[in-house]
Amino acid sequence: MNLAPPAKPVRIPVVKRTIFYYKAGSGPVKMKVLTKYISKEFIKLQVFCLIIFVFLFLMIDFVQSIDHFIGHKTSVGLISSYFLYKIPFIMVKMIPFATLISVVVLFRLMKNNREITAIKACGLNIINLSQVVLLISLIISLFTFIFSESVVPYTVSKSNELWDVEIFKRDPSKFYGSDQIWYKSANAIYWINHFDSVKNIMEDPTIYLFNNDFKLIKKMYSKKGIWEDGVWKFENAVVQELQADGDYNTKKYDALSLNIPETPDTFRKRLKQPEEMSYHQLKVYSTEVKNEGYDNTGYRVEISVKMAFPLVCFVLTLLGIPIALELKSGGIPLAVAAGMGLSMLYWLILSISKALGLAGVLPPFLAAWTANLLFIFAGIYLMMNVKR
Repeated sequence: MNLAPPAKPVRIPVVKRTIFYYKAGSGPVKMKVLTKYISKEFIKLQVFCLIIFVFLFLMIDFVQSIDHFIGHKTSVGLISSYFLYKIPFIMVKMIPFATLISVVVLFRLMKNNREITAIKACGLNIINLSQVVLLISLIISLFTFIFSESVVPYTVSKSNELWDVEIFKRDPSKFYGSDQIWYKSANAIYWINHFDSVKNIMEDPTIYLFNNDFKLIKKMYSKKGIWEDGVWKFENAVVQELQADGDYNTKKYDALSLNIPETPDTFRKRLKQPEEMSYHQLKVYSTEVKNEGYDNTGYRVEISVKMAFPLVCFVLTLLGIPIALELKSGGIPLAVAAGMGLSMLYWLILSISKALGLAGVLPPFLAAWTANLLFIFAGIYLMMNVKR
């Protein structure tokens, strides 16, 4: 007769005395309950870390800007509005690193509390446990992309407008950040040394007019062009015009009115930052910059970064899990330090590759994705060597 006592449930210790039961020979731990627990703890840590990071970022930004606020006698209401509009942008930048810290702290806590050991004793694979966190990180990546496309462009545009126009009282109509304007239309190219967007005055403009075969038919240089009564009126103008025999005839005018389709609004364009535009808007803007004769390499790099950066949440999670599990000793401070170190390393690699892309050394795709690819390969390698 078998006098062995019946199998009893095995208690698995977890944070905050949450208890799971596993009956010998009856199957695995209820994964739904375990998944719910892991998800809840991970999201709680994620929100907590994100709040801390956003708060620290705002405090540092405020300390760096306080001299400008005092110097320009900025009201408390305007300062509050400026920082409120900045919060969505800061959140998008901090979400990946808050995710990494949350992952490292969560798995380190579970290891220190012997929860990982208990789960393994129940016959569960640590990879299966990691899949829950990886799935959540993918959802966070998708949320980050949608949020950065829908909310961030508007709030960043408003914060930049408050900073430039309301605080510093700057002219908001800079043309790509330069007084020296090159502008290309369908049948003309303009070079303007300086454009006064308030008085609608061109200084030292040179205009090249072409026919449909893009052959130069007229060139005009003037000391000044003024917008009056719906036309451009130029002073001290020199005009070279193509003649029937193929030569150019030169004439000088004290005053000359030229009927061209470009108006002051054509040259009154505020410099836009990539953060102020969605992915589609940035692509359109980059094409416009290129068509008007400017180098759009920086915008092409930023287009690739807009696609690559949200995925950082998943990439850092993939690397953070094995790092947390393989730390031989140390508690939460060591886990946080490891997470911060990985975050700084990622940011360093991204900054270097992005700088190489802006310099034209790397194509835009590699400039944006080099850090992601390196960390993905490293994460896969470490996950393959984790003790299951």
